[in-house]
Amino acid sequence: MERSLRVTKRSEYTLVYQQGTVWAGGLVVMKAMRNGLGSTRYGFSVTKKLGKAVQRNRVKRLLREVVSLQSVKVGWDIVFIPRSGAASADYHQLEDAITKLLAKAQLLCRNEAVSVRLN
Repeated sequence: MERSLRVTKRSEYTLVYQQGTVWAGGLVVMKAMRNGLGSTRYGFSVTKKLGKAVQRNRVKRLLREVVSLQSVKVGWDIVFIPRSGAASADYHQLEDAITKLLAKAQLLCRNEAVSVRLN
């Protein structure tokens, strides 16, 4: 994922945490807010509660891959916070969790939202 598509600074994370809207699922919590930019940026906040470094990095890699394949509306900062169950989840479970959260937040482009409702 390109650097321009990531939330990188602590101040940016803090702003999303304080002013963003929260949507929670069983495996992942999502916080999002409009950023006024021409692109959507993503951040991943994985705590040590999830496990050791190998497990945390695996979850981040999976989340990054899932998010890169989603068609999300432009102009948002989105931070994903995996819960403890995400460490033992596989790719498809995380994909389903993120797709449902994005659909609930109405951040998916129209064609993706329709396919989620059919499931």
